[in-house]
Amino acid sequence: MKDVPKYIVLLLMALMLVLDFKVYPAAAEPLHTHTAITDWQFIWDWPDDQPALDGLQNRTDWVHAAPGDAKPPKPEGVHSAWSRFTVPDLSWKQPALMLDRVEGQEVVVYLEHEPLYESRRNYGYTKHSILLPIQADSAGKNLYVWTSGRDETQGITSAVLVGDYEELRGNFIRKDMQDFILGSSFLFIAIVMLFCSFFLPRHTISTWLALSLVILSSGALMLTYSPFLYTFYEGYGAVWTTLFDLALFSVMPAVYFYFEKIYGPGPYKMIRYLRRFQLVYSGLCLLLLAANLCSGNALYDIYYWVSVKVLGVLLIIQFLVLIGITVLNISKRNKDAYIFTFGFGLLAILSLGDLLWFYISNEPYEFYWWKWGIIGLIASLIVILGRKIIRSHEQVLLYSKKLELFNNELQRSEKMEIISELAASVAHEVRNPLQVTRGFMQLLAQKSKQSDAEYLKMALNELDRATGIISDFLSFAKPETEQVNTLDVYEELKHVTSILQPLANLAGGSIHLDEPKELYISGSSSKLKQAMINIVKNSIEALDEEGVVRIWAYAEGSEVAIHIKDNGIGMSTAELSRLGEPYFTNKLKGTGLGLMVTFRIIEGMKGTIKFSSRKGSGTEAIIRFPAVPPNTELTGA
Repeated sequence: MKDVPKYIVLLLMALMLVLDFKVYPAAAEPLHTHTAITDWQFIWDWPDDQPALDGLQNRTDWVHAAPGDAKPPKPEGVHSAWSRFTVPDLSWKQPALMLDRVEGQEVVVYLEHEPLYESRRNYGYTKHSILLPIQADSAGKNLYVWTSGRDETQGITSAVLVGDYEELRGNFIRKDMQDFILGSSFLFIAIVMLFCSFFLPRHTISTWLALSLVILSSGALMLTYSPFLYTFYEGYGAVWTTLFDLALFSVMPAVYFYFEKIYGPGPYKMIRYLRRFQLVYSGLCLLLLAANLCSGNALYDIYYWVSVKVLGVLLIIQFLVLIGITVLNISKRNKDAYIFTFGFGLLAILSLGDLLWFYISNEPYEFYWWKWGIIGLIASLIVILGRKIIRSHEQVLLYSKKLELFNNELQRSEKMEIISELAASVAHEVRNPLQVTRGFMQLLAQKSKQSDAEYLKMALNELDRATGIISDFLSFAKPETEQVNTLDVYEELKHVTSILQPLANLAGGSIHLDEPKELYISGSSSKLKQAMINIVKNSIEALDEEGVVRIWAYAEGSEVAIHIKDNGIGMSTAELSRLGEPYFTNKLKGTGLGLMVTFRIIEGMKGTIKFSSRKGSGTEAIIRFPAVPPNTELTGA
């Protein structure tokens, strides 16, 4: 999870570099002394498709052309064309021409009859960027550009720049650099993520790998679609186009897989079915790609129709479906859907715009806006994955806390079980000899002298104290109630208050009971009073000077809640955690068995008890019992 922000920072850095190259070129170009040629002439070639300058000057069917102008219809059987313009005056020491975009699979450039440039590609990428150094005496001469290919659009398609060679070379290098940097950044991020997948928990690996594949495919698309590689590494053009196709065929299945991991299979399992369909269609495209490569591009027309024309229509339909599913998740107030909608909506809108314009123009179109949509999508996917990892981490922490509580409760239960068995086995055997001993000591006390009677009385008190401890042991060992009745909570609390009010007065405090309305629980009256007396008595003993013990009860859903709160000395967190343990007490003469018995009684009545306290701020006990209707007939043993 700590690595996710780093990826976002890398994306932002790459974006800043892109914007720096694209928006602020003036920082690298102090002098703008070049001029632009914005019109030229165009003509379709003869059917032999071989560049021949003879007779071109005398042809009368040359037409005017400019950036964005439609070319005249291509004659049947013609696959090549000529473009020409006159070189203007050259006032630079090292003059040069920069042909920003020339369309054609094969391109040959002539200055009059002198060849200056030649490129013959055996792959489908037809965009050329050409930088030509020329001599100053070339002014006034005609420059001819011959192009050949399968596409309708050929020849020069953008303005020709004329200027100093060094200045134009800087423009030439920077022109497509932003796509190269952005694609390389995505590839780097994907490789780092793939490496990090070896150190991730198993349940997160599939989602992480899907996101890595989306980023890897997107980076490869940007990198291999840019003219940068084809301009400077033209010899590997077939490799770049193959990598582009592979990335194109893998990106949508990866997006679907990630989409399914985030939202599930979708309504009617639509996402899953679309993912499987796209996987099959991508497999078909891969087979056609392999067949076309093995046949030396003999199947190019079929491959182009399946992997470009049909695939584009399928992408439009799938984008619309995914947008609909995303909107459906937004209606369910899914926070991840809001984040995903921003990135995916940006990609879908910009990609749809590119695809629709591609089909409307019915000519080769340079897709551009989809790249910025990819940035938004990947940023949103990283944020969603980060949120998912955070949620998983929180679930692990919650599970750890629950496991710790369960282990503590298990240890406590085992401890209570041991004590219960010990109490049940020993208490009866010990109490009988104590009763016999007490009887004989009472007889001795009646016949003894006054001086000895005082000692015998102390012995009897200690025997009574021992008997009380054993009774507590028996209550703990067998907390079940003798007779289960419907109890009026107010009447029970009122009785407890009346019993303990004198004790509170002696301690300098008081007990305040708020009268609850119509609250009933099931249980044994004597056991409930015993538990309440133990808790209230502890609160009274914790009072400092003029303290107050407040008791109130209320209905909460299907339960009755009873609060007993004092403003006494309070307890620390460590002391609070040990309440109910045998022999743990803060009182000098306490045994630690009273609260232990209280916990067991409340547990036997299917209730719960919880304490909250702070040093110097008093203690509050909250007891909850299942509520029952009044006059409920109950039986128990």
